[in-house]
Amino acid sequence: MKKPIVAGVALVLALSACTSSKPTESGGAAAPPASVDPSAPPATSVTAPQKASKNYNIQFIQGVAGDEFYITMQCGIEAEAAKLGVTVKTQGAQKFDPTLQKPILDSVVAAKPDAILIAPTDVKAMQQPLEAAAAAGIKVVLVDTTTEDPSYAVSAIASDNVGGGKAAFDGIKKLNPNGGKVMTMSVDPGISTTDQREQGFKEAAAADSAFKYLGVQYSHNDPATAASLIGSALQKDPDIVGVFAANLFSAEGTATGARQAGKSTVKVVGFDAGPNQIKALREGTVQALVAQQPGIIGQYGVDMAVAALDGGQVTPKVQTGFTVIDKDNIDGEGGQAAYKSSC
Repeated sequence: MKKPIVAGVALVLALSACTSSKPTESGGAAAPPASVDPSAPPATSVTAPQKASKNYNIQFIQGVAGDEFYITMQCGIEAEAAKLGVTVKTQGAQKFDPTLQKPILDSVVAAKPDAILIAPTDVKAMQQPLEAAAAAGIKVVLVDTTTEDPSYAVSAIASDNVGGGKAAFDGIKKLNPNGGKVMTMSVDPGISTTDQREQGFKEAAAADSAFKYLGVQYSHNDPATAASLIGSALQKDPDIVGVFAANLFSAEGTATGARQAGKSTVKVVGFDAGPNQIKALREGTVQALVAQQPGIIGQYGVDMAVAALDGGQVTPKVQTGFTVIDKDNIDGEGGQAAYKSSC
C-alpha cells in the first residue's frame, strides 16, 4: 500500500472480476487441491464454480458472533452458497477467544460436514484442532485469520493487513504533517490479522523520523477497555497526535476514550467500518476508516470450498483489498464499503 489516503477519493486495492468455470471433470478421482504455502504470493481473485455437483454441508465458524465484519462476511457466504446450491450454517462464540471457539469447532467436526470456513482466533491454539479437522477429511478454508502453519487448509483468504496498517499511518501523517507521537490500539497478541496491521503501522512510523511510535496496547476486543487504555495513555502522553485502532471494537473504544478525555487534537484512524465507526466518522471523532471487504472474503471462501470438494480450480492463497473511507467520500464510494448489521 504505497499511496497515502487522499481526501475525497477511496483508496482501493481493486480486485479482478471473479470469473466462472465449470468444475474439472475426469474419469478418475479428483486430484487433491493444493495446500496453503505461507511464503507463496497471493492471488487477488479466484475462479468460481458455476454450480456445486451436490448440496454440500458447509459450516462457517465466525471469529466472534455479532461483529458486523463477520455478519457482512456471512452475507457474502450465504449469497454465494445460494448461487452455487450448497447449504451453510453459521455459528460463533460471543468473544474472540480460542477457548470458546475450539469447543464449537470440535462439535462441528464431530458432525462431519463437507467443509468448514473458519476465522481462527489464535495462531497457536487453533493449529492442532484445525489440523485434526483436515485429517478427518473435511475441507478447511481459512477466512480472515490464519494459524502458524496453514498447510492443512485448501485455501486461505484475507485482507492485505500489512498494507492496511501502512495506509492508516499515511492517514494520520496527512492529518498531522508536522509529526508527533502515535500509537496502536489492538486486540490481543497472537491474532494474525491485527498483528499484521500493527506491523504495517509500526514499520511506516519507524520510517518517518518526524513521528515517535509509542507502541501497541491491547483492548482484548472490549470497547470499554480500549477507552480506558487510551485515557491512561493520554494522561501519560497528552501530546499524542494519532492513534491507529486495529479493529472494529478497538476503534469504537478509542474514539470514546479520546472524546471523554477532551482530546480533539488526537486523530484516530480505525480499521473496519461498522455502523458505530461510520457514526464516529460522521461526528468527527474518527477521521478515517480502513474498510476491508468481508463480503468478498466470504464469497471466495465458499467458491474455494466447493472447488476443493468438486475437484475444480482451487487458489490456495487469496488477498483482498480495502477502501479508505473519510468524510469526503462517506456518502459515495466510501460509504458503499461500510459493513452490515444484518443480511
